[in-house]
Amino acid sequence: MLRGARGATTVETNERQEIIAAVGELLSALIQENDIQIQDIGAAIFSSTPDIDAAFPAAGARQLGWTEVPLFGTQEIDCPTGVPQCIRVLILWNTELSQQSIKHIYLKNASVLRPDIPLPKHQ
Repeated sequence: MLRGARGATTVETNERQEIIAAVGELLSALIQENDIQIQDIGAAIFSSTPDIDAAFPAAGARQLGWTEVPLFGTQEIDCPTGVPQCIRVLILWNTELSQQSIKHIYLKNASVLRPDIPLPKHQ
């Protein structure tokens, strides 16, 4: 069964290393909370707000070893009420988990996007 796990995080500065680190933290949390195996990932779609352009968020996935996973990046619209310096991801993977069992992760200032979802236990 193909399922999707969503997540988002923010950065304080538009700097390559911070972007890569924030994506690594987000993906690691999604992997841990959902027991995702890299070989089961069909694709990952990243988006970032227009104020993030120092690095492609997908580069953070590559640093985690996602060398065979198809990755796609896009830019969010410049919405005046949006969360600034925000990176989002949608991971599509093959799993036996039910849709209700999937844990979506929203870290740092992105937690306001889904106040109904508690922060992961390792935070």
